[in-house]
Amino acid sequence: MEWLADPAVWIAFATLALLELVLGIDNIVFISILAGKLPAEQQAKARYIGLALALLMRVILLFSLTWVIGLTAPLFTVFGQEISGRDLVLLIGGLFLIAKSTHEIHGSLEGEEGHKATKTYASFGSVLVQIALLDIVFSLDSVITAVGMVDRIEIMIAAVVVSIAFMMAFAGTIGAFVQKHPTVKMLALSFLLLIGVTLIAEGFDQHIPKGYIYFAMAFSVLVEFLNLRLRKKSEPVQLHNPYTSEGDVNTVKI
Repeated sequence: MEWLADPAVWIAFATLALLELVLGIDNIVFISILAGKLPAEQQAKARYIGLALALLMRVILLFSLTWVIGLTAPLFTVFGQEISGRDLVLLIGGLFLIAKSTHEIHGSLEGEEGHKATKTYASFGSVLVQIALLDIVFSLDSVITAVGMVDRIEIMIAAVVVSIAFMMAFAGTIGAFVQKHPTVKMLALSFLLLIGVTLIAEGFDQHIPKGYIYFAMAFSVLVEFLNLRLRKKSEPVQLHNPYTSEGDVNTVKI
């Protein structure tokens, strides 16, 4: 357990938990919209079950990916480069994060408002099924981000648990903050691009020390914090959200 005394471990944990929290906002919004289709007395139950399912899905995927990454025997060779199961997961994961973040940035700035939240059903069972299916999609970038940032499964699971717990307790506050400061979401998506490139490099056996990644992220967050504190207040850009209901992104409740 000596690794618990390593300051780098705690920095990695805090950074990952914060990133998971910001990236989980869309998940919260979608769960809230689906739960809003139910009778008032069932909505809170559906929201908490939805977030519990999100946590379970992330933990299962973390264990699965961590096991696959342990497979280091070469599967095939490309241009003289041996590709193992671990390398394949890292390469696919890196490409997924780059594609996902680019798609999300485009959707937030130029996408269609609320187009993914129109086809919903009102029964409790069908809402939970939809939440579970969407949790799988939302969990992929969360889990791949965790794998790209830290090396220990214990840190990954702890960060995910903490982020989900905060979502359960402070979903409305977190959602309102990100909505008020859309640059925070754009910054988080840019971190996904950075992590995606890191995963691809790792897949080709080009190790990038995690300290460089943490420093870049921490410096960016510091600059953004100073921007929020020092720059003149103005009306922020309203990002498009495919998971909003009737174009309202400020109705996130939990």
